[in-house]
Amino acid sequence: MRKDEAKLKVILASGSPRRKELLKMVVPEFEIIVSGAEENLEEGLMPEEQTTRLSYLKAKNVFNETKGDRIVIGSDTIVVKDEKIYGKPENKEHAKQMVKELLDGDRTHYVITGLSVIVENDGECKEYNTFDKVKVYFSDITDAEIEKWIDSGEAMDKAGAYAIQGRFGVFVEKIEGNYSTVVGLPIHKVYDIIKKYI
Repeated sequence: MRKDEAKLKVILASGSPRRKELLKMVVPEFEIIVSGAEENLEEGLMPEEQTTRLSYLKAKNVFNETKGDRIVIGSDTIVVKDEKIYGKPENKEHAKQMVKELLDGDRTHYVITGLSVIVENDGECKEYNTFDKVKVYFSDITDAEIEKWIDSGEAMDKAGAYAIQGRFGVFVEKIEGNYSTVVGLPIHKVYDIIKKYI
């Protein structure tokens, strides 16, 4: 698809290089405007509701700052184990604690990525809010391997202190669900929503 064939301008409301690479699978050219929305969890919401809400806040923030016919895509990823939500670690010790907790028991947890797409087309606005959930299985990881991972620095800006697409991928035994959801943008759902507009 050439740029001049696109019906609407597409804006990704995220500075994540991982989400950028995933969106390129669907839209070769798009703008990136990092959302200024507060990313605080709201008490009393289920993890699925939390991540969908945060995705919407990100998309809405950028949508309100832009004009014209456009598609704004917001996304948020959280890691959940035993109903506890894991965001990005505050420091190295926190990151180590996260990985150890995710290894507890059967070494499984869930990654939930929310998705919000807000479209303005010929003066008409539509909002699409959804999420995708994936079960992740870790292999056994030694303390020395955890230390090495944390010391790499790659853990610090990732929900749950790990990234499946980076060096940590060797410790992911398998997943049940869509790979792109674990990376941070359920690209199959993005395409399903925006295919009629692009």
